[in-house]
Amino acid sequence: MTTPSDAVAKKNVAILVLAQAILGAQMPMIFIVGGLAGQSLASNPCFATLPISLIVGGSMLAATPISAIMQRWGRRAGFFTGAAFGAVGGLVGAYGLYLGSFPIFLLGSLLTGVYMSAHGFYRFAAADTASEAFRPKAISYVMAGGLAAAVIGPQIVKATSQAFVIPFLGTYMAVIAVNVLGAALFLFLDIPRPPVPSQDSPKGRSRLELLKTPVIAVAVICAMVSYALMNLVMTSTPLAVVGCGFTEGNAADVVTSHVLAMYVPSFFTGHLIARFGVEKIVAAGLVILAGAGAVALQGVDLENFFIALVLLGVGWNFGFIGATTMLAGAHASYERGRMQGLNDLLVFGGVTMASLASGGLMNCSGGNPADGWNAVNMAMAPFLVLAGGALMWLVMRPKEA
Repeated sequence: MTTPSDAVAKKNVAILVLAQAILGAQMPMIFIVGGLAGQSLASNPCFATLPISLIVGGSMLAATPISAIMQRWGRRAGFFTGAAFGAVGGLVGAYGLYLGSFPIFLLGSLLTGVYMSAHGFYRFAAADTASEAFRPKAISYVMAGGLAAAVIGPQIVKATSQAFVIPFLGTYMAVIAVNVLGAALFLFLDIPRPPVPSQDSPKGRSRLELLKTPVIAVAVICAMVSYALMNLVMTSTPLAVVGCGFTEGNAADVVTSHVLAMYVPSFFTGHLIARFGVEKIVAAGLVILAGAGAVALQGVDLENFFIALVLLGVGWNFGFIGATTMLAGAHASYERGRMQGLNDLLVFGGVTMASLASGGLMNCSGGNPADGWNAVNMAMAPFLVLAGGALMWLVMRPKEA
């Protein structure tokens, strides 16, 4: 049940949902074409997914600075910064494609990572002005904005990927427009700047002390694993689909179904968390991720790709939104900048490693694309065991401890 004070929170959620839909469309766009463009520019096919790895790496490196900007100057300043870097990253990426330069294309990818980092804070911003009761729903609704992005992004790719003589150049030009248009939304955001701490105000826990808190540690682990495994598999998907004899259009459709599955559950994930408890929803997410890997290992028919990627999206949604909700309730407001920046540094550090591994597993671990695809999906197992074990430890831990 929400409270009257949630009127402002609902307005902010509506703006963030639109931002997720418009600005967020660039993420499926880049994830569809980034690996294919990288494959066309790289001298070694093992480096095909390096552009996506650098986007995630840029997000990891930017997490702490973006969080610090938001802590000092407010969410709006951080989101404007992210959109500016998204536009510049698209411009540099387009220039790299125009020149046929892999290093310049990679630089554009790194700059785009700053946008991805700011994008990751939409979910935290949704919780800033929400009551405790409305918080999981606010986070969930903002994530649901990705539903529109899942449709908009791939359709822009279909319309622009071959619009110029140079493949994918049109897509990167469209990325620039998406950032410029979407940034205007943040003018209407109403989230107060965090108060400037006084000398006698509480300092909060150090980063190490925060990570030693059981709920925070498990939330970070589950968020890392959910996001990293989703990225590991999704990054290789266009390469696998095209490599197994299907078209770029088929790859875009598979990614569309995946991104839809990432965000459609967000309409009810918050309600499920409120009803069943966050730990059960995170556990369900990990089980569904395991199911995605199992389906992918059954074959490389187009329906296998569709089913596996849909399960991958739903598993990510439950695992990541659940972990975000766990984290949002486990630290004080004056610890927000420190904890959220640390969380995204660790989460996107894991995602960076996953996307780096994805290209090597896909292109360099077997004699054909099917073998590479199997290697990608088998790599999920140990990390799911890690996250599942951590969650079981938290649940079974004595409450008084």
